Amino acid sequence: MSPKVFAGFDLGGTNLKYGLVAESGEVLEKSSAPTPKTFSGVLDVIASVWNELRRRTKNRPAAAGFGFPGIYSRVDRRILQSPNCPSLDNVDLEAALERLLNVPFRVDNDANMAAYGEWRCGAGRGVSSMVHLTIGTGIGSGIILDGSLWRGRCGFAGELGHITVNPEGDRCACGNQGCLETEAAAPKIVRNYKDLSKTKRAVTAEDVFEKAARGEVAAIKAFGIAGTYLGIALGIVINMLNPEKIVLGGGVMTTGDFLLPPAVEEAARRSYRASFACCSIEKALLGNDAGLIGAALRAGAKE
Repeated sequence: MSPKVFAGFDLGGTNLKYGLVAESGEVLEKSSAPTPKTFSGVLDVIASVWNELRRRTKNRPAAAGFGFPGIYSRVDRRILQSPNCPSLDNVDLEAALERLLNVPFRVDNDANMAAYGEWRCGAGRGVSSMVHLTIGTGIGSGIILDGSLWRGRCGFAGELGHITVNPEGDRCACGNQGCLETEAAAPKIVRNYKDLSKTKRAVTAEDVFEKAARGEVAAIKAFGIAGTYLGIALGIVINMLNPEKIVLGGGVMTTGDFLLPPAVEEAARRSYRASFACCSIEKALLGNDAGLIGAALRAGAKE
C-alpha cells in the first residue's frame, strides 16, 4: 500500500503556494500562482491547480488542506475578516470548496497552518508546546499546546501580532494601538530607520538590513528598537504559556542577527527567570514552505 499524499494550499496576498506532501512531511512537488483579486478568481485558481495535481500525480491526494489569511471562524466555517485578501470576507468558503473537491479537506488560518508545519517537520519537531511567529509585512502566529494546535473557542486564538506592546505606538489596521505588528514588523523597521537617519529616500526592509550589515548605526538601531518590542511580546508569551520553544520565521527573520539578540535580551528581562530558562527561542527551518506543509499535514491529521 502506497504512503498517502496530501495537498497543501497556502494563500497569501500576493501568491497562492501549493504542493503535494507525503505523510512524512517530505514535499514531493510545489509551485505557486498569483493571487486573484476576487473570490471567484481564487476558486478558479484552486480548481485549476487541484485538477492538475490529480491528473498528473500517480498517488492522488487523499485530502487537502487550506491556509487562508484572516480571522477564520470555526463556528461559522468562514473567514470573517481578511485584511490582505478582502474578497474572502464572510463568503461561504467551505461550501464553495466542497463543490470543487471530492476528498476530505481542512481550512484554517494561514498562521496556524504554518505553526503546525514547523511543529511537525521543522524547528518545533519533538516538542509538546511551541509558539510560532511569522514576522514579515505583518506578524502572524500559532500555538501548539500539549501536542495539539490551540485554536480557542471560536478559532481566533494565537493572534499575538495584535497584543499591545507599546500603548503609545502606531494605530493598527485591527483598530488597536501599539500592536506587536505595528512595532516590530518590516514596515516599522523601515520607519525607524528613516526617522533615525533623517532620510527622505525610498527604503525597503532589505535595504535597512544591508545597511546594518555594513555597520550603519541607524540601521542597527532600527532593528534594535523593533527587537525590543518583539522581546516584550516574547516575555508575555513565556510568562503566560511557559512554552518549551518559541520559533520565529518570516522574511524579517532572515535578518535575525540584528533582530533576534535584542529580542532575546528583552524577553529575558521581562520573563520569570525560571520560565525563560526552560524556553528556547530559535529561528524557523521551513521558510516559505511551512504553510503548505502544515496545511497538507493538517488535512491528514486525525485530531
